[in-house]
Amino acid sequence: MSELRDRIRDAAREVVVHAPFFVPATQRRRLDRWLRGREELRKLHAADVAFVSWAKSGRTWVRLMLSRFYQIHCRLPESSFLEFDNLKRRDPAIPSVFFTHGNYLRDYSGDFTSKQAFYDARVLLLARDPRDVAVSQYFQWKHRMRGWKRYLNDYPEQRDGLSLYEFVMEQEAGLPRIVEFLNVWARERPKLRAAHLTRYEDLRRRPAESLAAMLAFLGTPGSDAEIEEAVRYAAFDNMRRLEETQAYRRQGRRLVAGERGNPDSYKVRRAKVGGWRDYFDDAQCAAIDGYVRERLDPVYGYVDAGPPARETAAVLHREPA
Repeated sequence: MSELRDRIRDAAREVVVHAPFFVPATQRRRLDRWLRGREELRKLHAADVAFVSWAKSGRTWVRLMLSRFYQIHCRLPESSFLEFDNLKRRDPAIPSVFFTHGNYLRDYSGDFTSKQAFYDARVLLLARDPRDVAVSQYFQWKHRMRGWKRYLNDYPEQRDGLSLYEFVMEQEAGLPRIVEFLNVWARERPKLRAAHLTRYEDLRRRPAESLAAMLAFLGTPGSDAEIEEAVRYAAFDNMRRLEETQAYRRQGRRLVAGERGNPDSYKVRRAKVGGWRDYFDDAQCAAIDGYVRERLDPVYGYVDAGPPARETAAVLHREPA
């Protein structure tokens, strides 16, 4: 019933925003963001945990691991995919998880400087090296992002003909926005009731250990065998197979290739840590490195002054007193 209500809300928003073609696009954009923000706040208040990340940080991979874990742990069908409270309705022991980039809520609340709406929430923050994120976001923008979504989120139009390097350094689309996002959450973390950081890179190096820590934070610890199976199921090759066969097509475009036969259009594209360097010359790499070194909060461990990778999760893990 809840899923049906969500679909009705989405359809109603589409009608309200796009039906009045005579309304200027700027006003429709403002209304769309406001309506999405209102829905985000509703889900935030209703959720057991808020899962926060910037786009292209590995969220779909984590969701697939969590989904597979709950499929096994709670004996659910393989088609079950964690989506807010859908699995909790089948088994109350499963938490409702609000997956968000935190992109629209501020348009509804009017708070563009803090994360006050999250202060009383349990927040699971997924971070990834912003250099890898920016490159991955370029391919999302180029091959998967629809025109209205680009306009809605201030991304450049494709006709602008930006090169990959120009996109990465672009103020509204690339590194500046990603670094700002990570810095705000680093600054606001001490104000949260409870928080846990998971880094994409740690997930790649120690997936079972990192998933176990996330599940403990979610309040649903599992056996080693269950966790290992969740990791195996969400491995790169199997995720690519699931995307190619559209196994989760009922979940929207999340695991559907943008263009068959074009690997750059796949949601599961490379999953390579540090792969951003493959796309730039030495001078460009130096400029990108310099931007991150000068501006990103070192607490994430992506700059030289940061804590060792194994300590980072502990630094940003906070349970209520």
